[in-house]
Amino acid sequence: MADLKTVSADVVRIFLEKNITLGTAESLTGGMIAASVAGVSGASAVLMGGVVSYDSRVKHEVLGVEQEIIDTVGVVSEPCARRMAEGARRVLKVDVAVSATGIAGPTGGTPETPVGTVFIGVSSDKGTRVDECHFVGDRQSVREQSAAHALEMALSVID
Repeated sequence: MADLKTVSADVVRIFLEKNITLGTAESLTGGMIAASVAGVSGASAVLMGGVVSYDSRVKHEVLGVEQEIIDTVGVVSEPCARRMAEGARRVLKVDVAVSATGIAGPTGGTPETPVGTVFIGVSSDKGTRVDECHFVGDRQSVREQSAAHALEMALSVID
């Protein structure tokens, strides 16, 4: 996996070349994806915005994650990441949106969903895809790996 700084620069460069816009829906990353892209010169032509949806209410009310998903499978799930990405794409009116929801730790994990479990989504005109990831390391490392993976997914949907 590329480091976050490198993949952020790649996103800005390639999205600029192709005139594509990006938006984010972030939970465990807390805005890290958007901030990483914003740290690259030229990002203002690419990054339209982001929603930090740390709370379930924001996932539901802003991004449109159905309450049934939150109440049944939970926010650390494929369906939640899918709806977050789709919601960000719709709300921010962007070509590509990425989402990240998971458990950065060191607390919060369960035997079924251990620390480092992250669902990362990407939504574009090609549809929506979600990757289930299992990262290792401390809280900061899990968050950085999640952000880098989300941006790599954004690049993967570009022709």
